[in-house]
Amino acid sequence: MDISKYDQKYVRIRDIYGNSFSGLASYENRDFLECEWGGEEDGIRIEDVIIYNSQIGSIEEIVPHGSAELWTEHLVLRRYRPDDAEQLYKYLGTAPEMYRYSGWNPYATPEMARETVQRFIESYGDEHSYSWVMDVNGDDVVVGTIGAYDYSDGCIEVGFSVVPGWQGRGFATEALQKVLEYLTENEGIGCITAWCAGENSASKRVLEKAGMEFVCKDKDGLTVGDMIYDKLIYEYRNKV
Repeated sequence: MDISKYDQKYVRIRDIYGNSFSGLASYENRDFLECEWGGEEDGIRIEDVIIYNSQIGSIEEIVPHGSAELWTEHLVLRRYRPDDAEQLYKYLGTAPEMYRYSGWNPYATPEMARETVQRFIESYGDEHSYSWVMDVNGDDVVVGTIGAYDYSDGCIEVGFSVVPGWQGRGFATEALQKVLEYLTENEGIGCITAWCAGENSASKRVLEKAGMEFVCKDKDGLTVGDMIYDKLIYEYRNKV
């Protein structure tokens, strides 16, 4: 069976043992699998599972919904896993600059990080749940998070965070562009909104570079502790 045509497509595979696997397919040739895994044929990898050609009972291309795995040039946007909580607490929860302009820190303690990650995992049964970690090249190096929330009447709000040590490399823009494309073109969501504090120049650059348009300013609309900021509202609309 020629399975190479399914590379980087979303598929559902049923193997000859009765198991079912769904997700973004990566085609692996025989030479690679023989070198890495000792296999003697080509196969499909879905996340950490290899299904060899001879084990495939059926394979079909599918349209993904919800928090489907997304790939960019440098990142894999994947679903949260329980072991992500430790990195998220260490690199986001303990960094004051990460909640300077929002006041929101869901990873502030190890317990909060675990609870937040578990809540995202449990939400994946909802087709309008969109929560990803930014993983550099799929190497389990978490450099940030991105998600879309509060879906209502064809509109949803997007937000993101990047670990301080990985900022300035374009990862937030790269991830946001991919998510905007996925939500509008694949999920049929007509309007995506975002906001940031007026003083948060880094987030403003990301929103604008990703293609979001400035809509309005809510003067003194954001209170974080003792600080008051203008709240800048952006949106992105389906071009179709």
